[in-house]
Amino acid sequence: MRRWLRWTLMIGIIGLVACRPGDAGRGGAGPSRLRVVATTSIVGDVVRQIGGEAIALTVLLPVGADPHAFSPSPQDVARVAEADVIFAAGAGLEQFLEPVLQQAGGKAVRVELAEGIPLRPFEAMAHSGEHAEGEAAPHEHGEWDPHVWLDPGNVITWTHTIEATLSRLDPARADLYRRNAEAYRGQLRELDAWIREQVSQIPPERRKLVTEHQVFGYFAHRYGFDLVGTILPGVTTAAQPSAQEIAALEETIRSLGVRAIFVSSTVDPALARRIAEDTGARPVRLYVDSLSEPGGEADSYIRMMRYNVRQIVEALR
Repeated sequence: MRRWLRWTLMIGIIGLVACRPGDAGRGGAGPSRLRVVATTSIVGDVVRQIGGEAIALTVLLPVGADPHAFSPSPQDVARVAEADVIFAAGAGLEQFLEPVLQQAGGKAVRVELAEGIPLRPFEAMAHSGEHAEGEAAPHEHGEWDPHVWLDPGNVITWTHTIEATLSRLDPARADLYRRNAEAYRGQLRELDAWIREQVSQIPPERRKLVTEHQVFGYFAHRYGFDLVGTILPGVTTAAQPSAQEIAALEETIRSLGVRAIFVSSTVDPALARRIAEDTGARPVRLYVDSLSEPGGEADSYIRMMRYNVRQIVEALR
């Protein structure tokens, strides 16, 4: 059975590659354009800001998909097989990627954007509200928080990596990539300053975050928030809480006067809504692992961050 499935997948990939209608099928991409794959919509947006029309960009995960639970298709494997370079967030976020690379073969350069960024360990956070002060303590399984992009300073680091990679693979356009990257870094610095100004509206004693899973460690560290609890016990959406953990979290919310529970747009909000009803906290939807649909309120990284910060400030001030 497994052998049959493997051959079926490989035949599908070969057919997709063989039937590809040339580079014209990529929206007019000529042979000189780099074929670039990004794993998530957030990674894809940052890559697009630097590569622009000079690259032929494909994003694997559709908008709204949870990278912690994504299952790639044969079409995704084919796209990876065709790529010149693959940009991933890294730090363990895209668990699906290694099997895809093994199936796809190809000679694409793989770039994990988290490399070179100091990673924050899984927060040693009890659902009873006992949490680490200052630096986070490592989880017993040694997991690392992959959500580095919630700190714009880390995305600035991404831009240097993307610029250097594209320039190395396509030196004829190195000046274009440099100009685009410098302009975008200016926008990211403006975003950082704007976030700091917005956060200043929240009294320090109200800067307490409860989220559905551990995603805001980098954001909290940069902007002075306190992580006091999560619904799901981990940095992925795969784990499920016990009844005792839910009860302990509800007690934390009540005892600390937490005003809101922040829920990612890629997960089912039902449990967060139930806890909110029990505690009087307000459930607030944010974009964390995915952008919104094109034309939506969070259809770029910068728009996503501005939307999230407005929601957080409104809920906590």
